[in-house]
Amino acid sequence: MNKLQNKSRSEIEATIDSWIFNERNRRLLCRRLIDGVTLEKLGAEFDLSTRHVNTLVKQGVETILAHI
Repeated sequence: MNKLQNKSRSEIEATIDSWIFNERNRRLLCRRLIDGVTLEKLGAEFDLSTRHVNTLVKQGVETILAHI
């Protein structure tokens, strides 16, 4: 995630909006990458298991890193 640490909030948001097509996953990634919410709290917030949240975050990060 080093590439993400050097990007501004607006650059990260723009990349998420451009390359993550599922609305829930966009919101989830913003909450994790920008707001810093833990996987456990995201699981409760989105009614998903922590494991599922972790998988979605990993997939999303891979996608946006490929386009940053």
